[in-house]
Amino acid sequence: MGRLILLLGGARSGKSTYAEQWAKTNGGNVLFVATAQAFDEEMTTRIDLHRASRPAEWHTLETPQHLARALATQSHAVDTVIVDCMTLWVTNILLSFDDHAMEASIHAETETQVTELLGYIAHHPATWLLVTNEVGMGVVPPTRLGRYFRDALGFANQRVASHADEVILLVAGLPWRLK
Repeated sequence: MGRLILLLGGARSGKSTYAEQWAKTNGGNVLFVATAQAFDEEMTTRIDLHRASRPAEWHTLETPQHLARALATQSHAVDTVIVDCMTLWVTNILLSFDDHAMEASIHAETETQVTELLGYIAHHPATWLLVTNEVGMGVVPPTRLGRYFRDALGFANQRVASHADEVILLVAGLPWRLK
């Protein structure tokens, strides 16, 4: 079994930078799992910039959902896996439902996919760095979809944190070890 490190914090808190620097220093053969989808030109530009900024020797797997299934298809032997990010992964799960979906359905699908990923990680010898946003420090979202998202990501973060070897909160680029 490998090592699981959860990196969480607010937007632009330094989570991704921390993960990438860790992998550059300690990573060996790195797999970068990108969960973003380009729904508009601005996001396409962001994704292109992220692709260009990663070391050329890193492998990349782009998958918006079902991370464990997608990881099972990649054939590279890796020492480190960065999943960037859980926030967009859970967003993609949420957006795969129609507007009338019940929270229980969204929660069940999120739970299934998180369980599958944790099961995969438990049997893979790599060091895993999972990047996510902390959503529990803000106000209650005013919309149903916002509340469903906050609850789904909060659940996913708690599940991963409970299995993680290390949990690091990043604030203004500074790491604070929680576990």
